[in-house]
Amino acid sequence: MTELSYIRTRVANGVGEVVLDRPTALNALDSSMIRDLYAPLLQWRDDPEITAVLVTSASGRAFCAGGDIKSVRDAALARDLDRVRAYFAEEYRLDELVATYPKPYLALLDGVTMGGGLGISVHGAVRVVSEKALLAMPETAIGFIPDVGASHFLPRLRGTTARCDAVGMYLGLTGARVTAGDALAVGLATHFVPSDRIGALADRIRAGLWQDALDEFAEPAPESALADRFPDIEQVFGDGTVADIVTRLDDDALGDTAWVAQTRDALRALSPTSLYATAELLRRGGESTLSECFARELDVAVRISVEPDFAEGVRAVLVDKDRNPAWSPKTLEDIDPAKIAALFGD
Repeated sequence: MTELSYIRTRVANGVGEVVLDRPTALNALDSSMIRDLYAPLLQWRDDPEITAVLVTSASGRAFCAGGDIKSVRDAALARDLDRVRAYFAEEYRLDELVATYPKPYLALLDGVTMGGGLGISVHGAVRVVSEKALLAMPETAIGFIPDVGASHFLPRLRGTTARCDAVGMYLGLTGARVTAGDALAVGLATHFVPSDRIGALADRIRAGLWQDALDEFAEPAPESALADRFPDIEQVFGDGTVADIVTRLDDDALGDTAWVAQTRDALRALSPTSLYATAELLRRGGESTLSECFARELDVAVRISVEPDFAEGVRAVLVDKDRNPAWSPKTLEDIDPAKIAALFGD
């Protein structure tokens, strides 16, 4: 086995395996991990001896909790936008490699998988989840936007309408957490295997029998609470602006359910700038190619990183951890449409 920073690799029986091994940070992707993951994937892509790629985690808690966003905040505060752009450009390059990989790419999600963790899994051909899997794109809570190709895959989840995918809009705006059953119901995952059988599944894949392994170990998907909410989600998030969405949640006709109250409170607590930017990003992404989405996300990511909400959101969630961000502007009603347009270079 070859040591590559927080990445370990090995090859056996035609299967190239990458092990994410930064457990103290829940495998959050720093620049070195991104580069060290990209290198073997690129090499194996053109190696005729490699027939499939497996991505696993050495952590018992997480597959990958996202990107190393605190370092991006430090660069943004120093106004080192070249470093900010370089980080995201390398990350999206990796995600696009996964999305265009010509060989079976299998990711075993046996724990927390958020943000950048979805970027190195959901674009692949096979995404196995266990009951320990917990997926989310929680960027609006830190004053950022769902990236890593999310503006392409979120509008294409189950529940597509003429204008946008309501389920993807709901997940992108609220950052709601998705269970294994939910992930299978909306297409973020492809197979379910119980956590206590994930290790045996990995061994069978390493033996070069990945398709047989999936046939043998995959079980019926758990129930999905998210799927039960599809009608409500489509009614609320199916079209319109963020203000329209919140207005629908305030409408008595929808009913005063726990889900309505929770969703309304969540939107009111998140960065108004991020919510409007996310809605526009997903709207445009629904009509764009994956490459176009990555290019647009890169530009918006760099621009929003110097907005006050990004530094404040990361501070509140990841630095001081007081969970009490002071957004600027404070409310959805205070958003200037010109500010959102500027984030997209309009």
